[in-house]
Amino acid sequence: MAKQNKAKRSGEIRLIAGRWRGRKLTFPDLEGLRPTPDRVRETIFNWLQARIGGARCLDLCAGSGALGFEAASRGAEQVTMVELSTQAVKQLQANCQLLAADNCRVENKTAQQFLNQSSDQYDIVFIDPPYQADLWTVLADQLVYEGCLAENAQIYIECPSKGDLPTLPEHWQLIKDKKAGEVRYCLYQNTIGEAK
Repeated sequence: MAKQNKAKRSGEIRLIAGRWRGRKLTFPDLEGLRPTPDRVRETIFNWLQARIGGARCLDLCAGSGALGFEAASRGAEQVTMVELSTQAVKQLQANCQLLAADNCRVENKTAQQFLNQSSDQYDIVFIDPPYQADLWTVLADQLVYEGCLAENAQIYIECPSKGDLPTLPEHWQLIKDKKAGEVRYCLYQNTIGEAK
């Protein structure tokens, strides 16, 4: 019984607010997959509260879908979740069906492949790759190069709290920066196109 409860805790996320508030979603136990903790997620979405309604969101390296589903629950118009793991993708698709989340779509690709093929622009982008993959700079540069960011888009970065922040485009302005245990999480704004 205890083992079953432990497995349940490790493979479940709870949506915090919005139309699916309190709903629990499962995710597979995969190496490198670590859902954004509830406390951190609550802070992030407090930061994004004024922007999330009607936003086009991109969740790169979606994993459990914690960030993407939370955004959709809180009124995002469209959420695209990109994930390489076939097992994780199947669960993301199952969770979309469970919630009848018609504003969510799941793409089974690497984040780089997706950005290379995307013609859409996004208002909010979540970049939370597996830490060992060290993809923050690569994905940030590709978002800019491929023109995937709307004017004044906001970009959320989650990385290890130890060490320096990754190198990011110079026109991304740091708005918020916090740490919680081993996690550092920051919000940037794309200032390109703004009046100087």
